Amino acid sequence: MKKLFSSLALVFVVASGALAQDVWPVEVSCFDWINRPSDVAGLRIGIPYGVNDSITGVDIGLWGQSDYAWALQFNLLTCQVRDEMGGLQVSAYNQAGNLIGIQVGLWNRAPTATGAQIGLLNLSDQMNGFQIGIINRVEMIHGYQIGLVNVIRESPVPCMAGFNFYF
Repeated sequence: MKKLFSSLALVFVVASGALAQDVWPVEVSCFDWINRPSDVAGLRIGIPYGVNDSITGVDIGLWGQSDYAWALQFNLLTCQVRDEMGGLQVSAYNQAGNLIGIQVGLWNRAPTATGAQIGLLNLSDQMNGFQIGIINRVEMIHGYQIGLVNVIRESPVPCMAGFNFYF
């Protein structure tokens, strides 16, 4: 009984501190235009979608959107981070402003990326890492591409089938 009371008190203190700072440990989003918490540090479940300023932890649902994310994002339709994304995005469409991590999906987009993009269509302007897909396109890469069509626009060999690289 003493352990139960101590555990409940600890949860209450942690939750109170999180709520006071507008950071939520768990959010279940149904319609975020009604009540949008600014930050989630823990778990966000978005049905049909979740919108936050930042997410740190795990994001699960149909459509997840935030300004910043250091998370594992698993959404059926879209993982969208407007600015900094660190971690893993798995969805049909993945977008990050600055990616440090991995995108896995049908369509992956990150203007600047350090890590990997794995999907049917992979797009980036500046890439440090690799792309694996049917169509891979970058402006400049320090790494390689494996796919049917591989485009590195600032490379001496800008387009190759099968494999392309530039360092």
